[in-house]
Amino acid sequence: MSTLLEAAVTPEELLTMPDGDHCELVNGELKEKDMGAALSAWVGMRVARKLDEYAELHGGCAFGDAASYRCYEDDPSRVRIPDASYIRSGRLERDEIPMGYITIPPDLAVEVVSPTDTVFDVEEKVEEYLAAGVRMVWVASPLSRSVRVFQQNIEPIQLGPTQQLSGGDVLPGFTCRVADLFPMSHQSSVQKK
Repeated sequence: MSTLLEAAVTPEELLTMPDGDHCELVNGELKEKDMGAALSAWVGMRVARKLDEYAELHGGCAFGDAASYRCYEDDPSRVRIPDASYIRSGRLERDEIPMGYITIPPDLAVEVVSPTDTVFDVEEKVEEYLAAGVRMVWVASPLSRSVRVFQQNIEPIQLGPTQQLSGGDVLPGFTCRVADLFPMSHQSSVQKK
């Protein structure tokens, strides 16, 4: 993720900017989300689709990588865009999806590690999500075909491709094999190395 501008931008200005839906606002700086990583984008779409299937059966709303969250008490101007997210039914006002920013934390936020992400950037997002009240964060790593699961006051767990990813009490009844979040063609190339 790269910093685009040095001048401070407000969340209101970000909403009206061309390509503003591809930018986050952190500490007053506009940061462009990495849009060129095809594998990461594919995994994010796959996770969002599985969350949408869950929402169809259990209620709530699933979002892909265009939903912007402005839900941070420590910095009301911060805007983050997870690669996928889920909000359970009854949390959005009148269960309606807002036109602009979502101002409540999602129940689940998902970040897919892209080639340009640093460990610091990913850890910073996880900490921000949890501090804002996100109940669960998944960090999917396409290269290692693994998912790290974070929750408040619980040690993170890392799940490999043969293990089951569970939604626990955040997404009751949600399970899928970790390998199902990643393309089969990538699995073959990883195994050949």
